[in-house]
Amino acid sequence: MRTEVNEMGIQLPQRKRLPHEVPPWVAADAVFFITLNTQERGGASLLDQDRPLRLWEGARHYARQNEWWPHLFLLMPDHLHLLASFSRSSGPNIVLPKWKRWTARAMGIRWQRDFFEHRIRTTQEYHEKAHYIRQNPVRKGLVNEPEAWSFVWGMHD
Repeated sequence: MRTEVNEMGIQLPQRKRLPHEVPPWVAADAVFFITLNTQERGGASLLDQDRPLRLWEGARHYARQNEWWPHLFLLMPDHLHLLASFSRSSGPNIVLPKWKRWTARAMGIRWQRDFFEHRIRTTQEYHEKAHYIRQNPVRKGLVNEPEAWSFVWGMHD
């Protein structure tokens, strides 16, 4: 098994790289549930200063470029959840690494390598994932109700 050394000098098993290519048989308007984590788990680097709005503005810029459509975009202190559709020419395997590189350079965010993604297959699953995302700050004890969380957007906003 291959290993990698973290910032504390501890040797950890190296994660497998995940293939995020979207198969050609998946509908062009497919929605994906995505999670991106910062390297500093347990911190609050995504909520520092003006980062939340800058992250959202960056997401909107990519939407204006027709690379993705963020249906729901929720920042937590050390990760973000996203329901998004992607253009056929630039799926999650293209757009998310580009966006992460830009945010790393522009804002100094240190992301974990790769990301988690799951293709939404039904309307019911879409609503379940949206509910899960909106409840995340409540489950973490950051707010008492989802409407009180300020760091959530969608392209309808």
